[in-house]
Amino acid sequence: MHSRSELSGNPGGGHNRAQLESLVTHLLALLGENPARTGLEKTPQRVAQALAFLTRGYGQNVSDIVNGALFPIEYDEMVIVRDIDFYSLCEHHLLPFFGKCHIGYIPKKQVVGLSKMPRVVEVFSRRLQVQERLTVEIAETLKTILNPLGVGVVVEARHLCMMMRGVEKQNTIAVTSHMLGAFRKQQQTRDEFLKLIGQPS
Repeated sequence: MHSRSELSGNPGGGHNRAQLESLVTHLLALLGENPARTGLEKTPQRVAQALAFLTRGYGQNVSDIVNGALFPIEYDEMVIVRDIDFYSLCEHHLLPFFGKCHIGYIPKKQVVGLSKMPRVVEVFSRRLQVQERLTVEIAETLKTILNPLGVGVVVEARHLCMMMRGVEKQNTIAVTSHMLGAFRKQQQTRDEFLKLIGQPS
């Protein structure tokens, strides 16, 4: 698994819209279409805008997002944010995969504002991804930011590369998890987290 910067944006995350539009125009021609025909005239522009939006996570910095939202507190029970919707692009076929992310952690000396966890998911999902790496990046980043007693992340997703092509299985859901600290070492903690997010232990 190739590592990528977890806390900072990728300096290569800028988008050259003109080049993207030119590439889409060329792609349409290679597919046997006429890029100049009615209906496709503005497609290169639209696709370039869509790709810039769908991969904007490369230009985002997790530290900036979380900055100012860490709060000292004496609390050592589990904090869970579940059913975080996300949308990403599979790096193998550039087709979407989407689903829900569930995050739990046990604070040591500080908590993070609850709205920041969906934003952390957004940063990493808005990049070319594989589900396994997405799960790890979210968990490891929260570990780095919070230094908690433990972190657990579970991701459930449907992949259009499986639904539209390949095996063409429409109802398949992929589930991945990454457990750190108490969530990895303590069966009871892990079971409690999985029960609260509706996953079998």
